[in-house]
Amino acid sequence: MTKDSLTTSCYLFVYFAGEKYDDGENIYMAVSQDGLNWQDLNHNRPILQSSLGTTGIRDPFIIADPQNKKYYILATDLKVHGNNDWLGAQQAGSTSLLIWSSTNLIDWRAPQLVKVAPDDFGCVWAPEAIYDPVNHTFLVYWASKTAADHYEKQRIYYANTTDFRYFSTPKVYIDRPYSAIDTTIIKNDERYFRFTKNETKKFIVEDQLDSLNGQSKAINSPSLVSNQGVEGPTCYQLTDKNKWILLVDNYAQGGYYPLETSDLSSGQFTKVPSDKYQMPSRARHGTVISISQNEANRLLSDNDTH
Repeated sequence: MTKDSLTTSCYLFVYFAGEKYDDGENIYMAVSQDGLNWQDLNHNRPILQSSLGTTGIRDPFIIADPQNKKYYILATDLKVHGNNDWLGAQQAGSTSLLIWSSTNLIDWRAPQLVKVAPDDFGCVWAPEAIYDPVNHTFLVYWASKTAADHYEKQRIYYANTTDFRYFSTPKVYIDRPYSAIDTTIIKNDERYFRFTKNETKKFIVEDQLDSLNGQSKAINSPSLVSNQGVEGPTCYQLTDKNKWILLVDNYAQGGYYPLETSDLSSGQFTKVPSDKYQMPSRARHGTVISISQNEANRLLSDNDTH
């Protein structure tokens, strides 16, 4: 992180726009002052693109390394536009991640295509990462189908890394009776809260952990169950309030919308009224991080020059 990012007051949303657009499987960004109303950057045009692997970018995740001044973006190496081959993408898709790095959120080093899973994995989807302060590493997790069970269902796997170049051998992180995809994790008061899509029933489930590799405890949440047909959850705290926002992507109609809670352990989420938020123009599965006002100003200034 840059020095001035120690005081956070704004928000950056990194996302892709979807396979229905010929330019949609690239990385887009938006900035917000309040975490609910967003301004497109680069005039709603792609900010990062890829000529590697499948040449498609989906499900980008951004994280700051607390040990140095770098930001990293991880993304799925997958292109669906023009082929709609979801079966092939799950059984014979990329086993690599696309990874970018930057020290200022504007200048990004050319992406690397990093193999993280063995060849018998059918895909590596929706990667995210969280810093492990105990081991001083990053726990990187994603969804995969594997040949071992004839690609029966998606499980969440994880690997460890210190530099986003070299990764440990993947291990199972979440194995449910149903396909589980799109996991995101947020830490609060020394506990971790994990949100995952039930791919069979198409809603988000929540659980709680005392440590990243500890036993999980399911949190009963009728309010999350009632939000049907959503995926791509991302969760963040509003910096000036005791309130958390959980964005969920209603991929079939309407796109992202925010849910809010004042207690992550309660499982009680309320939909924010539509007149209280404005999402980016074409946001699909992405992530939100807090940034400083100075960082937001630089992104907006760079936006004005393009």
